[in-house]
Amino acid sequence: MRPTPYRLVRRRRETRDTATFEYVPAGPEQLSALAPGQFNMLSVFGVGEAAFSSCGESPRPGAFVHTIRAVGALTQAIHRLKRGAIVGLRGPFGNPWPLARTAGKDVLLIAGGLGIAPLRGALRSLLKAADPPRRVTLLYGARSPVDLVYRHELRQLRRRGQPPVLLTVDRPDRLWRGHVGVVPKLLTLAAVAPVQTIALVCGPEVMMRFTARALGVLGIEDSQIYVSLERNMSCALGFCGHCQFGPVFICRDGPVFRYDRVRPWLDIPEL
Repeated sequence: MRPTPYRLVRRRRETRDTATFEYVPAGPEQLSALAPGQFNMLSVFGVGEAAFSSCGESPRPGAFVHTIRAVGALTQAIHRLKRGAIVGLRGPFGNPWPLARTAGKDVLLIAGGLGIAPLRGALRSLLKAADPPRRVTLLYGARSPVDLVYRHELRQLRRRGQPPVLLTVDRPDRLWRGHVGVVPKLLTLAAVAPVQTIALVCGPEVMMRFTARALGVLGIEDSQIYVSLERNMSCALGFCGHCQFGPVFICRDGPVFRYDRVRPWLDIPEL
C-alpha cells in the first residue's frame, strides 16, 4: 500500500490533452515490471491517486511509461509536473493480456480513443515474441485525426506495412484521407479466420460492446475475445468496492477479462 518514489524524466505530448510520461526510481527501491495490460497506481502527493495501465517498456532500467489524458484534478496535476518531479507508484496490479495464447494465431488488436495505450505494449511484445502469432492486425479509431495517439509510431507502422494498421475517425478534417466511422466497421476490411483468431479490445465500454458483437457476427467466439475495463480503481486490492462490476472487482479480477465472463454485465448500459 505504500507508494514508492519515482522521478519524472521524460514527457512527450501526444495530442492537445494527452501526453506520455516516463518515470525512473528516485532511490534504491523499485517496483517489478508491468506486463502488457497490467496497471500501476500513480499518486501526486497532496492531490490523489489513480490507476494507469502500462503503455510499453522503456530502455531505462526500472522505468515505467504511462500515457495520460488530462481530464480531472489528478491528471491535470500530472500534466503540470516539471521534469524531476517526484510521484508515488504502487504495483504492479491486475491481469495482463493473454499473450502466451497468441502463438501461431491471428491476433486483432482493436482500440478506441485512449484504449490504444494498454494495447501498445501488447503490440510491441507480439512483434518481438520468440513464438509469435501468425498474423497481427491493429484497428484503431478516435474522434478526429488530431485525437489519434502515437501518430508518429502509427505512421512508421503503416510505412512498413507490417503489421497492417487500419485507422478510422468519427469527424474527419479536410486533410484526412482515411476511413470515417466507428471502429467495428474496420472489421469488414481485416483478414479474419474466425477459428484461429484472438481479439484484444480496449476503449469506451459502448465501443467494446459493439465490437464484440461484430466479432461474433464474424464467427469469433466470446471465449476468444479479451477486453480491458478501465473503471474507477481506488485501492487496487478489491477492498474499497469502487470498481465492483457485477460479481467481480476490476482491480483484483481484471482489468483484462475474457469477454464471455463479463458479457452479461457489459450488456447492461446502466451498470
